[in-house]
Amino acid sequence: MQLHVSPSMRSLTISSNNGFIDLMKIKVAARHISYRTLFHTILILAFLLPFVFILTAIVTLEGVNKCSSFDCLGRRLGPRLLGRVDDSGQRLVKDFYKILNQVNAEEIPDGIKLPDSFNQLVSKMKNNQYDAKTFALMLRAMMEKLEREIRESKFSELMNKHFAASSIPKGLYCLSLRLTDEYSSNAHARRQLPSPELLPVLSNNSYHHFVLSTDNILAASVVVNSAVQSSLRPEKIVFHIITDKKTYAGMHAWFALNPVSPAIVEVKGVHQFDWLTRENVPVLEAVENHHGIRNYYHGNHLAGANLSNTTPRTFASKLQARSPKYISLLNHLRIYLPELFPNLDKVVFLDDDIVIQRDLSLLWEIDLWGKVNGAVETCKGEDEWVMSKHFRNYFNFSHPLVAKHLDPDECAWAYGMNIFDLRTWRKTNIRETYHYWLKENLKSNLTMWKLGTLPPALIAFKGHIHPIDPSWHMLGLGYQSKTNIEKAKRAAVIHYNGQSKPWLQIGFEHLRPFWTKYVNYSNDFVRNCHILEL
Repeated sequence: MQLHVSPSMRSLTISSNNGFIDLMKIKVAARHISYRTLFHTILILAFLLPFVFILTAIVTLEGVNKCSSFDCLGRRLGPRLLGRVDDSGQRLVKDFYKILNQVNAEEIPDGIKLPDSFNQLVSKMKNNQYDAKTFALMLRAMMEKLEREIRESKFSELMNKHFAASSIPKGLYCLSLRLTDEYSSNAHARRQLPSPELLPVLSNNSYHHFVLSTDNILAASVVVNSAVQSSLRPEKIVFHIITDKKTYAGMHAWFALNPVSPAIVEVKGVHQFDWLTRENVPVLEAVENHHGIRNYYHGNHLAGANLSNTTPRTFASKLQARSPKYISLLNHLRIYLPELFPNLDKVVFLDDDIVIQRDLSLLWEIDLWGKVNGAVETCKGEDEWVMSKHFRNYFNFSHPLVAKHLDPDECAWAYGMNIFDLRTWRKTNIRETYHYWLKENLKSNLTMWKLGTLPPALIAFKGHIHPIDPSWHMLGLGYQSKTNIEKAKRAAVIHYNGQSKPWLQIGFEHLRPFWTKYVNYSNDFVRNCHILEL
């Protein structure tokens, strides 16, 4: 753009840069215009010229620079100056939204043949000359089909993961069989544990007594090895390992052939405890043998399940609740610790899916202030899977007995690493309360709660819990792949609670090294069973 004022001040010309188009030309007589008026005119034009330039540039970019007259440019710029533009695109969008709303309200015809891909849909649309409504209907049907397939795939994945978590890996099964055979053929594998001169230590309360109930030999070895290697005073450690009858020989052989001196290990089978009779544990006998209960835990988990109204997360929780371990006597034994160890005052009970990373001797110095169970509370964290649990997460509060006696907002706590004051425990009715609620849940056909041994324990230990610092016991390594690695390194005990155990293929790869570092892969039995470092 150029502004030209003649020397005589009689004409004012505005032209384009190439000089071919005169946009505006004003001729005035000197006697009819004052210098003040001319100055104001120039000032106004100087103000307007940048806007004219910008609009011209926009039109040029849009391909209208072929206009050869002011009339053409005016037709192009006029609507923009007046704030009016072509709204055909907006009308098209509105019409499309209208079609989508219509299609969304209609039923998809039965037997409709859907293309397998978007490219096929476009090709089919061109060949059959579909209108917009038919296209939208086909697109909706394809998306709903895809959603169903993804949902079914997710449920199948959860079922497969449940079966993988509930099964025994071939290597672990081999290890148990080979060690059992070794127990029968090798006198050294049958030697007394501990040796006769150390038997008094088993009831000596100046030692640090750990109790571990498991039928997993390799997992038990990791718990014991990690405890001994992390201890500042391993000579003060006594492990009481309880296992079932079928695993006893193999478990005994392992620790007889692989001593963890100076720590002391005792291995006992449930059949070797005189107190564990049908008279003392009638409810657990019923749990193990009741046909309906066994079918619930071992039967078809999809039978009668309404998956259309179930989210994958809810389904995963239900599958977790149906783990067969929850009807194992080994999983309930912790409720009988005062009777199984009548001479001990305080013990630390451990699950077999934990790893000890710090010296735990300070646990025996924690004052429980007259409480029975020192445990980490699980209601004060941010994650939804592990550390934000209240009673409402475990119990069915629509059941009248549950609603009457329990508070849905009460804080839950964790099994896995617990300090038990057995002297105080013996003065309570915790065991009787536990039995009572187990019976009531059996009577109600398992409608009061679904998940294993923790719910009845939450009730039985109500009022007997002393919270301990969460750094002692970090949970969730079997649930969450996004576990904070640095936090896990600092924890005294890390717990692989959940389905993704570190000895399974479905375990999280980046969390497995915390566990495998305590596996002796050079051991002949481990190598011969091809339990290789994963």
